[in-house]
Amino acid sequence: MAVINVFVFIGIIAAGISGALVGIKKQLDLFGIVCLAVATALGGGIVRDLLIGNVPPVSFKDPSYFIASVTAALFTWLFYNKTDKLKNIIMVSDAIGLGVFTALGANTALTHDMDEPFIVISMGLITGIGGGVLRDVFSKEIPFVFRKEIYAIASILGSISLYTTYNHVPHILSLYICLFVTFVVRVVSVVYNFNFPVFKTKIETAPKKVVQ
Repeated sequence: MAVINVFVFIGIIAAGISGALVGIKKQLDLFGIVCLAVATALGGGIVRDLLIGNVPPVSFKDPSYFIASVTAALFTWLFYNKTDKLKNIIMVSDAIGLGVFTALGANTALTHDMDEPFIVISMGLITGIGGGVLRDVFSKEIPFVFRKEIYAIASILGSISLYTTYNHVPHILSLYICLFVTFVVRVVSVVYNFNFPVFKTKIETAPKKVVQ
């Protein structure tokens, strides 16, 4: 599980940076930026644990996750002007985070004897995208996953891959398969600009008034 744990912290740091960047753009103070970073990094896992009755949530039992997300927020706040140079690294790290959060979320459902496919996939999805949804809601934005990007679908496909392989291969291997599927779908969609279609309504313009 050592490699998975490394990926977990990569995902937490990437999510924390993402939340902090939004907080800076919204001109929040340092406390607000840290709170948004923590919500982004840990929110999905907390919601998952509350839903399946795993209380207190894992993020409260292990403070290292909280410390990692706060450190990511402070790093972003201090070196904000240099974050543009790290866009590709952040994108890849975010894709890794999505994959590992999805894998851990789906796996958590299975380890709590919740083996119905809908629950497994839902827990993977909630863990994968929940923090980002909370970040956008707190910052008064339409959640990123609702705006054409192939993000949630990557998480769903990853959860399905874990569920279908869980009883056929070693459990740790099913986690890596889920991580790999989610990561590849997300990265490919970004690199090749694959998006869901957006329904575009015609904007009616008011008739111009004739000036006499």
